[in-house]
Amino acid sequence: MAKDKGPKTLPQPKKKIRVRNQVRKGTHGGVQLVLVEDVAFLGKQGALVEVKPGYARNYLLPNSMAVIPSEHNLRRLERYKIRVQQAREAKVADLKSLAEQINRQARITIDAISNEEGHLFGSVGPVEISKALKGKNLMVEPDMVKMETHIKECGIYPEVKLSLGFEIETKIEVAVIPQTSSTKR
Repeated sequence: MAKDKGPKTLPQPKKKIRVRNQVRKGTHGGVQLVLVEDVAFLGKQGALVEVKPGYARNYLLPNSMAVIPSEHNLRRLERYKIRVQQAREAKVADLKSLAEQINRQARITIDAISNEEGHLFGSVGPVEISKALKGKNLMVEPDMVKMETHIKECGIYPEVKLSLGFEIETKIEVAVIPQTSSTKR
């Protein structure tokens, strides 16, 4: 008789191995990520940062503020950085030409209602200076005008600073004159 070896077992299919994208660990045990946008108290766009796993999993990754540093993501980020840099250079060139146009202006004059002694009823601030510059086709926003205090007297103010952005600054002379009876509204 043949020896019975027991029930026949069929060969089992090989186990499917699941490949997971592991997030790289940093030197301090955190997770390494590449920031897609500036994050306060963490870093600038494009920086490789190390954060705690929960912060990455629950906040940065779901809100698309950071990505896992894979080759594909790094290439995309580099292309994006190049586009941002080109846009920044164009903006700086526009602001430099605006600064040159402002420097060519001798002065801007602003009519303001005042009493006989030259005290203004109200004041001249960044909004009024911005309106006067926009009247001369110079696109300057009120937040670009840097003044310590508003102007409250008639007169000539030779050094009103304009901070146009990207560390481009210029100065303009502002003359505040009282409105005469023909210019009163």
